[in-house]
Amino acid sequence: MKQDSKRDLFPGALELMVLHTLVLEPLHGYALATRIRQRSQNLLQVEEEGSLYPALQRLLKAGFVQARWEMSATNRRVRTYSLTRKGSRHLAKETARLDSMMLGIQLVLSPLPGRQS
Repeated sequence: MKQDSKRDLFPGALELMVLHTLVLEPLHGYALATRIRQRSQNLLQVEEEGSLYPALQRLLKAGFVQARWEMSATNRRVRTYSLTRKGSRHLAKETARLDSMMLGIQLVLSPLPGRQS
């Protein structure tokens, strides 16, 4: 099996991170990408054009976020995204599913009793 130093996220991971990031405050795309990078301690780099904006469009279409045009602090027109109630419910449901999946993975990867890994 080929080892890559760069791994793609599992399907839906970026959307979950975006929704979670928007819980605190509405943000524009660049700020979202920056927050995700900072919160991951630079382990995750989100490409705005290739990954983030398509994910935001999917979230808009699903009704999980809403967007509006605003002027930034640098006097630029930016599209700011905020979480909807539907998005908040989806985030809670998917976070619980992720927690359950991670527990299952940890259980499978943990050493068997009486054996060393």
